[in-house]
Amino acid sequence: MTDNDAAWYVYRGEGSQHDGFDRLPPPPPWREFDGEVLSGSEEDLRSVGEVRPGTATRAETYRPEKSVVEKVNAALYLRRPLLVTGQPGTGKSTLAYSIAWELGLGPVLSWSITSRSSLQDSLYRYDAVGRLQEANLRRLSSEPGPPTTSVGPFVTLGPLGTALVARHRPRVLLIDEFDKGDIDLANDLLNVLEEGQFTIPELAREEGDDPVPLTTDDGATTLVRGGRVRARAFPIIIITSNGERVFPPAFLRRCQEVTIPLPGEAKLKEIVRTQLGPETLAATEQLCTEFATLRDASGGLPTDLLLNAAFLYVAGSEEDQGKRMMARRLIREARSGQS
Repeated sequence: MTDNDAAWYVYRGEGSQHDGFDRLPPPPPWREFDGEVLSGSEEDLRSVGEVRPGTATRAETYRPEKSVVEKVNAALYLRRPLLVTGQPGTGKSTLAYSIAWELGLGPVLSWSITSRSSLQDSLYRYDAVGRLQEANLRRLSSEPGPPTTSVGPFVTLGPLGTALVARHRPRVLLIDEFDKGDIDLANDLLNVLEEGQFTIPELAREEGDDPVPLTTDDGATTLVRGGRVRARAFPIIIITSNGERVFPPAFLRRCQEVTIPLPGEAKLKEIVRTQLGPETLAATEQLCTEFATLRDASGGLPTDLLLNAAFLYVAGSEEDQGKRMMARRLIREARSGQS
């Protein structure tokens, strides 16, 4: 790949942070959004830390294939979600952390899909019972003022709702294992992905046009006017799938698709080197070769299995042969479980 080939890249996947996001050109006319950026929508992001320790290390050491980098950049330019498929352990979810870390877009918002996941919960949650209890307490107390309470404190934006808050720079949202969801979930998402907005009826009915502070999914606070959340910079949405379901054509048309391939032996060794260091790679090169051979014969093993085995192989005393045999057993037993 020449420098000219990569000149258009905003995301590079090379393990270094930079301000290249500011070089991203304006969106195509059909993907422009005009959400109002209210004071407080971006400043709160600075105080939000990563929920899971070690995510920065995962992001920094991640090395995607050229085909993946190209599709990420296409999604960035077109302001479209990226649908990432591949076998478990190929780094589908880590891609989201890599993008956010490299481009300085703050902590990743995460929506982990289960069979009970609904679009409503991902947008916002309204605690009607809590509001009623608060109103009753006020009615029974001697505090002056009306017994009713504002809706705002009882509305919490979900991960997708938080991602759609109007900002000058987008947030990164990981929608993980999307094929685990209900069969209608993809169709439910279509309008939000196309329009980049949604309405909170409870706010729209009662709060008027004044900005209302809401708690976001990551614990920060943002302002929403008129009960409508509308993006300005469309969020960077990474949707992962294990390839267990065929999605509707209308949903696929709104996404950029990419498949992360199983890493070859050379790539596996590079992963061990970046994650655990060159000394570990030097001690476990044969283990990497064995893993690649067994994985190809079994039809696929997760890459994190190799990392676990390599870590165990070099941990503690180098003279402990029993520990090294156990590291090899981890791989062999996993292979037998696949067959």
